[in-house]
Amino acid sequence: MKKIFSAIAGAIVLGTSAGCTHLGVQPWEREVLAREDMQPDSNALDTAFDDHIYFSKEGTSGGRGFGGGGCGCN
Repeated sequence: MKKIFSAIAGAIVLGTSAGCTHLGVQPWEREVLAREDMQPDSNALDTAFDDHIYFSKEGTSGGRGFGGGGCGCN
């Protein structure tokens, strides 16, 4: 019984301590993320190829930047 209580208490401590992290973007990281080469559509040719492949596979156009399509393949 004591082992079960210890395991449950340990799981609760680990589970609640995971929420103490700060996962947001720090002010000094914003400069790097704002660079043009960090943007998803910084290269027009790559963007055109990606759109063509997406249209060929999915049969739709537009909607770039949103992951997942409900089919479970992402």
